[in-house]
Amino acid sequence: MSTITIEPATQQRFADTEHALTGGGDGASCQCQWWLMTNSEFDHTTRKEKEERLRIELGTTPAPALIAYVDGVPAGFVRVGPRTKQPKLARTRSFKPSPSPWDDPDVWAVTCFVVRREFRNQGLNRKLLDAAISHARANGARVLEAYPSDPNAKKIPTNDLFIGVLSTFLAAGFHEVVERPAPHRTIVQLELTQA
Repeated sequence: MSTITIEPATQQRFADTEHALTGGGDGASCQCQWWLMTNSEFDHTTRKEKEERLRIELGTTPAPALIAYVDGVPAGFVRVGPRTKQPKLARTRSFKPSPSPWDDPDVWAVTCFVVRREFRNQGLNRKLLDAAISHARANGARVLEAYPSDPNAKKIPTNDLFIGVLSTFLAAGFHEVVERPAPHRTIVQLELTQA
């Protein structure tokens, strides 16, 4: 049986972060900068520049992401932090119905999962989500929000599941909080001041 641990993504773990991000999907090219930049900025920023932005960000407190290790190997990554530090969320039309004011610093968001191909189908997304909940709660978040896809409503390409899958969030205690912006798009929240 594998040993799974989850640690904050820090500058000291930058090489591990890169390993986790480059094992499948768009993590390697995105460097988890999608929610931090405008479309134009993102399109005109090289991968090397995105890497440097991520490296600098990993020097902030609290850590903006977590890394899952399987038997010591960096296997997965989740971005979790104050929603106000992920400004593209407020500009994303399908997320606008959020019931929480966009300038509320106590609302955090889980916005990106990456699991290396060789570690998929081992429940890492759920373990990363559980750790993200604990991380947000420990750092003072009142509400944790997410925007997972519902593949039961529409077939979704694997690369488009980086925001998570609805069933994983529901199993962790999240609830849909507004009418769906589209059949497969959801907005879910978890109150962290309870339980």
